[in-house]
Amino acid sequence: MDAENYTERNVDTDNNVKRRSRKKSTITGTEAKQHKEELEKLQHKDQDFYEFLKENDPDLLKFSDDDDDDEDVDAGMEDEDLQVDKEAIEHKVQEKDKKSSKKVITTSMVDSWCKSIKENGSLNAVRSLMKAFRTACHYGDDEENESMAKLSVMSSVVFNKIMLTALNEMDGILRNLLKLPASGGRKEDITGLMTTKQWRSYGHIVKSYLGNALHILNQMTDSQMISFTLHRLKYSSLLLAAFPSLLRKYIKVALHFWGTGGDALPVVSCLFLRELCICIGSGSGCIDDCFKGIYKAYVLNCHFVNAAKLKHIRFLSNCVIELLGVDLPTAYQHAFIFIRQLAMILRDALDTKTKEAFRKVYEWKFINSLELWTDAIRAYSSQSDFKQLAYPLTQIISGVARLVPTARYIPLRLRCIRMLNKLAASTQSFVPVSMLLLDMLEMKELNRPPTGGVGKAVDLHSILKVSKPTLKTRAFQEACVFSVVEELAEHLALWSYSVAFMELSFIPIVRLRSFCKLTKVERFRREMRQLIREIEANVQFVNEKRMSVSFLPNDPAASSFLEDEKKSASSALSKYVITLRQRAQQKNNSLMESSVLVGEESSVFGDEASESDEEDAKIDEDGTAAFSSSWLPGNDKIKQQPSETQGKRKKHRKEREAIDEDIVEDLVLSSDEDLPSSDIPSAGNNVDQHLSPKQNRKPKHKAKRPKKNKSHK
Repeated sequence: MDAENYTERNVDTDNNVKRRSRKKSTITGTEAKQHKEELEKLQHKDQDFYEFLKENDPDLLKFSDDDDDDEDVDAGMEDEDLQVDKEAIEHKVQEKDKKSSKKVITTSMVDSWCKSIKENGSLNAVRSLMKAFRTACHYGDDEENESMAKLSVMSSVVFNKIMLTALNEMDGILRNLLKLPASGGRKEDITGLMTTKQWRSYGHIVKSYLGNALHILNQMTDSQMISFTLHRLKYSSLLLAAFPSLLRKYIKVALHFWGTGGDALPVVSCLFLRELCICIGSGSGCIDDCFKGIYKAYVLNCHFVNAAKLKHIRFLSNCVIELLGVDLPTAYQHAFIFIRQLAMILRDALDTKTKEAFRKVYEWKFINSLELWTDAIRAYSSQSDFKQLAYPLTQIISGVARLVPTARYIPLRLRCIRMLNKLAASTQSFVPVSMLLLDMLEMKELNRPPTGGVGKAVDLHSILKVSKPTLKTRAFQEACVFSVVEELAEHLALWSYSVAFMELSFIPIVRLRSFCKLTKVERFRREMRQLIREIEANVQFVNEKRMSVSFLPNDPAASSFLEDEKKSASSALSKYVITLRQRAQQKNNSLMESSVLVGEESSVFGDEASESDEEDAKIDEDGTAAFSSSWLPGNDKIKQQPSETQGKRKKHRKEREAIDEDIVEDLVLSSDEDLPSSDIPSAGNNVDQHLSPKQNRKPKHKAKRPKKNKSHK
C-alpha cells in the first residue's frame, strides 16, 4: 500500500512537472518562481525521486535555470517595451504641446503690426515683426532656436507678405527709432550713436534685421528676388558701419552677385557696393576691400572673350571705374599697385622670353586689365593723381605691342594702338604710335598674294591672334590694311591742329607712298592715296595758319594755336576720321551676330535723377512680382538660377576652339613674394577673400601645360 501510494505520488508529481514544463512558454514570472521553489523542496523532501528524475529526465530539472533566463529576458523586454511606450507618449505630448504653443502667423497679424507701428510706434509690434522676419528667413532650416519655434510661417503668401513688409519698412522704422536722417548719412553718425542709450535699446534689432537679411540672400536663387532684396538693403547700408563682420560678409556676397549674376543683378550689386563706400568710407577698410574685390572679380570674368561678351566686359569695366570714383586718392594707390603688377609680368616675359611668359602677357585677362586702367585714366584724367599713371601705362602698352612683332598678333597690336590713342586724347600728350602702324604695312603677309582664298570676314576686335590659314586670306589682309588706315588717321587727327603737324606727318606720308608703290591690290592703293590726300590737305591748312603767327615753337602761346578751329573740328583729317568711324561702325554691326543683355543698355551710368528713379521703380516692381510666387526657403522644388544647358556649353566650347591652337591660361597678376613689402598694403594679401563665398578660388601660381584643345583668343 505504501509502495503503491509512493508510486502514485511520484507519478502525479512527475505528471505535474511535465505538464508545467509543457506550459513553460505561457508561464508567467510568478508561476516560474513558485515552481522553482517546489523543485527545491522536492530535492530535500524526497531525495531518491529527485535522483530518479536527474537520471531519467534531466531536462525537467533545467527548467529552473531556463526560467531564470527567460524571466530576466521577459522582464528586460517588458521594461524596454514600457520605456519605448513611455518615450512615445512623452514625444507625442511634447509635439502636441509644441504645436499648441506655436503661434501661426497670418497676413492680418502682419497688417496689424504695421498699423501699430505707423500709428503708435509700438515697440512690441516692431519686435513681433522682426521675430516673424527671422522665422521667414530661416524657414526650412534644420535647426530652430526657441524664439523661432514660437512662430510658424504656414504658406508662401505669408512668407511673401513678411518679406515685402520688412524689406520695405524696416529701414524707415530703424532710422526713426535711432533718430537718424530719413536717408543717407555718414559713418560718424553711427559711431556717435553706438555709445548712446538708444543704441543699447535698439542695436540688437538692427543686427537681427541685417543678419537675417544676409542669411536669406544666401538662400535665394531667383535673380529678381536677390535684386529687390539688395536694392532695399542699399538704403540701410549705413547701419553696417556698426557691424564690421557683417559688413565684410555683405561685400563678399555683393561681389559674388556682381560677377556671376544676370539681368539687373550686376547693376544693383554695383550700386550697393558704391553706397557702402560712400556711407562708410575708408576708415573700416570698406573701400579697400571693395576696390580689391571688384578688380579681382573683373579679372576672373575676362577668361574668354567673343564678340557677344565684349559688351558685358565693357559694362563690368564701367562698374569698376564708377566705383573707383568714390575715393580717387585711395583708388590711385590701388591702381598703382595693379599697374605695377602688370609691368612685372611684362618684364618677366622680356627677360625670360619663354612661351609660358609670353602667354601670360598675350591673353585676355592681361589685355582687358590694360583696357580697364586705360578707361579709368580717361575718365579721371582731370585729376592730377590719375593723370600721373598715364606714363607708366603707356610704356607697358607699347612694350606689349612690340613683344612679338609677327603678323599673327596684328589684332593684339591694333588693340594696344587703340589704347594708346585713347590715352593721348585724354591726357593731351603725344604718344608715338605711327611707327607701330607703319611697320605693320611692311609685313610680308600683307604684301604677297593671298593663297588662302577670300576667306571669312575677320573681326579684329574680338580676337588677339589669328590662325595660320586665316593669315593667308584676302579678308584678313583687307581688315588689317583698313584698320591701319583708321588708327593712323585717328592718331594724326589728334595733332591736326598742332603748329608742328607738317613735321609730324612727314615720315608717315613717305612710308604710305612707299606702300602704294609696293602693293599690287588696287583697293589698298585707293585707301592709302585717300589718306595721303587728307594728310596733305591738313598740312596745307596748318601751314597757311602758321605763316601769320609770330610766336616761337617753344612759346606757351603755341598751345592755343587753332583753338577755335579745334573746337569746331574743321580740319580735313577731323572730317575724314568721322567718315572712317561711321564705316567701321557699320562693319562691326554686320559682324556682330549676338549681344548680351547685361550691360548692353546699362553700360554707362546716368547722372539724371529721373533715370535713377525709373530704374528703382522697375526693380521694386520686379521684386514685388518675384515675391508673389510660391517660393519658400528650403523647398526642394525651388528652381535654381537659369544655367547654361549642355547644348549652350558645347556651343561656347566650340566658339572658343574655332580660331586656332592658342590656349588661355590663368593669369597670375603677381604673387606677394614678387613685390617689395613697401609696395604692398597690409590688406593686399587678402584679395581672394572678396570672391564669392561659394566660389572662393585662389590664383594659380604656375601656368598649366597647354592641353590639346584649342581656344578662341
